Amino acid sequence: MAEVIDGKSVAADVVRRVKDLTGELAAKGARKPGLAVVIVGEDPASQVYVASKSRTAKECGFHSLQHTLPAETSEQELLDIIGELNADPSINGILVQLPLPGHVDAGKIIQTIAPEKDVDGFHFINVGKLCTGELETAFVPCTPAGSMLLIERVRGKDLSGLNAVVVGRSNIVGKPMANLLLAANCTVTIAHSRTKDLPALARTADILVAAVGRPEMVKGDWVKPGATVIDVGINRIAAPERGEGKTRLVGDVAYAEAAKTAGAITPVPGGVGPMTIAMLMANTLASAYLAAGLKRPSF
Repeated sequence: MAEVIDGKSVAADVVRRVKDLTGELAAKGARKPGLAVVIVGEDPASQVYVASKSRTAKECGFHSLQHTLPAETSEQELLDIIGELNADPSINGILVQLPLPGHVDAGKIIQTIAPEKDVDGFHFINVGKLCTGELETAFVPCTPAGSMLLIERVRGKDLSGLNAVVVGRSNIVGKPMANLLLAANCTVTIAHSRTKDLPALARTADILVAAVGRPEMVKGDWVKPGATVIDVGINRIAAPERGEGKTRLVGDVAYAEAAKTAGAITPVPGGVGPMTIAMLMANTLASAYLAAGLKRPSF
C-alpha cells in the first residue's frame, strides 16, 4: 500500500513556522503581518472557509480584519473597500472570497487588488511571474503551492528527470501547478477531459496531479507503480450505505484502487485541503517580509 501523505501534519508544520517567523519579524521591529478577508453574501461554504482563515490568521499572530458585506453590495462599493485596503500599510494580504454575487465582475475585483497584496496569486502580474519563473517575488495560488510542498516532502525539491501529468487546466490549480512542476525541472504534460487516451498518459506519470473536479475519475489502473499521486479534488457524493440522504467526501482519484499501486498518495479529506489555508498564511507572511525589505522565507 502507498504511503499516505498527511496534509494535516504538513499544514500544521507550516502554520507553526509562520507563527515563529511572525515573532521574528516583530523582534526586528517590523509591523506584524496583516490579512484582510472580504466576503460578500451568505454562501454557507464561504462562511466556513472565511471563519477558518480568520481563525488561523489570529493563531499565527497576524493582524486579522474581516469585511462581511450583504449580497446586494454594489461592485463600486467593493472596489472602494479594496482601494482602502490597498492603501492601508497594516494590511499585507487581501483575500476576496469567491464566488461573488452575479452582479459583481469577479475578474475586475481580483485585478484591482495590489499585486504585492494578492496572496491568492490570481492577479495577472503574479500569474505572469509564475509563468516566467520569477518565484522570488511571485505569489502562487495557495492550493497548487500546498500541493507542491506535499510533493517535495516525498520527492525532494529537485524533480529533474521525473514525468508529471496534471489532469485539469484551470487557472486556479491546473496551470499554476504545471508551472511549479516545470520550475522544479519536471517534464510536464497538462491533460484534460478531451485528452486522447487519458489513462495511458496518466500511467506515464511519476507525479500525477488530479484537479479535474470529477468524483473518482482517476482509476487505480491509471496509476504508474510507485507514482506520487496528489488528489486536489473534493466532491460530495451520495452515501446510501450510511443511511438515507447521507453523503461522503471523495477526491478526483479512486483512492482505494490507486493506493494499491501508488508509492505515495494524498487522502480526501486530510490531504491537499489543509494545505490551502496554511499556504495563505505563508503568502501573507512573505508579503510582510517583502514590505519590510527582507528576503521572503522559504517553506
